[in-house]
Amino acid sequence: MSTSRWHGHAIKRTAALVGCTALVLSLTAATAQARPGHHHPRDTARQTLPANDGWASHGTGTTGGAAAAEDRVFTVSTWAEFKAALAAEGTAPRIIKVKGTIDAVSEGCGTFAVPGYDFDAYLERYSPENWGRETDLSDEPDDSPEGLRRASAARQDGAIKANVPADTTIIGVGRNAGLKGASLQIKGVDNVIVRNLTFESPVDCFPQWDPTDGDKGNWNSEYDSAVVYGSTHVWLDHNTFTDGEHPDSAAPTHFGMLYQQHDGQLDIVKGADYVTASWNVFTEHDKTILIGNSDSESTAAVDRGHLKTTFHHNRFEDLVERAPRVRFGQVDVYNNHFVAGEDYSYSFGIGKESQLVAEHNAFTLPDGVSPAKVLKRWNDSPLTAAHNRVNGRSADLIAAHNAENPDTPLRSGAGWTPTLRTKVLPAWAVPFIVDHGAGAGRLR
Repeated sequence: MSTSRWHGHAIKRTAALVGCTALVLSLTAATAQARPGHHHPRDTARQTLPANDGWASHGTGTTGGAAAAEDRVFTVSTWAEFKAALAAEGTAPRIIKVKGTIDAVSEGCGTFAVPGYDFDAYLERYSPENWGRETDLSDEPDDSPEGLRRASAARQDGAIKANVPADTTIIGVGRNAGLKGASLQIKGVDNVIVRNLTFESPVDCFPQWDPTDGDKGNWNSEYDSAVVYGSTHVWLDHNTFTDGEHPDSAAPTHFGMLYQQHDGQLDIVKGADYVTASWNVFTEHDKTILIGNSDSESTAAVDRGHLKTTFHHNRFEDLVERAPRVRFGQVDVYNNHFVAGEDYSYSFGIGKESQLVAEHNAFTLPDGVSPAKVLKRWNDSPLTAAHNRVNGRSADLIAAHNAENPDTPLRSGAGWTPTLRTKVLPAWAVPFIVDHGAGAGRLR
């Protein structure tokens, strides 16, 4: 009797495992068919965002440089060639193919320093013992250590920022293409595609000390890996964003504070609209993604009704915060895998007038880290958070947050329902599918 029961249980379990395996394989196949780039066999550089694939497919859709004439297709392997291709005369569509890793700061930070700039002199003058913590450095003259820092920073700014024109596709060739130390500026344009690149976060060579920032002062840095600033119809797909050789963990401290040389990995600001970020990896970073950069009324006048963004099938790994932090925008976050590290603070920042929908996502949190940490309330804005899983179990993220933060509860119901989505996977299948498909070098 017991033997037959055991065999019956084994048969049922085997059947269940076979069924689960078949379902994963079918999901993999379905996802592969739905993945951007699988809808036709042409050169990947000429692929366009499929219909209904997130907010960037809204209206006219996103085609980038797909229609570029052959003389508007550039293959580049140096920073000078890359910037020249971006600046090529004319407004017709263009395709820029990146071969290998292009380093925007290949000669080092010293090349940007103006004569007379000396970091030791900067530390001496502005130490809390000598300067105090009551006055910022904005009134310092041009010949002061801060003035020389400003001039040096201006040199770096002009060197590492690259302005992307409208109707452009930038795509990495093969598995090892990327931009190191560069800041891609997608500013005031329409119709841009960026794919298959590894972005190593730019290092600010000249962070500014602000004695008045917080109780202890702070080092503030510039330069995001990519900025979508007042632009529309932007598709970022199969990229990897990382701090690479310069993690915060390796940075020194000065005046008792981390000498912070990184800003964000991706910012979507100043009325930007219709953005899709799909199949990317965001890893090893602190303040990762900012959507809407201020609560001020002047900013609100620009951002209200805009900042519509979709994140799907991305892997967020070993990040501290802002994945993303949202103000104002209708932001759809579905089928992403969040893998938290030891420095984890939160994933979703709920900011002023944000309308976040976070559904069918998977979270892998370390032992002892509560699901309540996934959401961070910066403002009283309702959100939708349904069908998510934490460490393999279904989780009500809003209820978890409210149980541990009864004085600052979050409200459910973002007030809108996303319709521009690819095939939506069940959250339990997300880690397997995303971990095997996201990031640079995995575009097929």
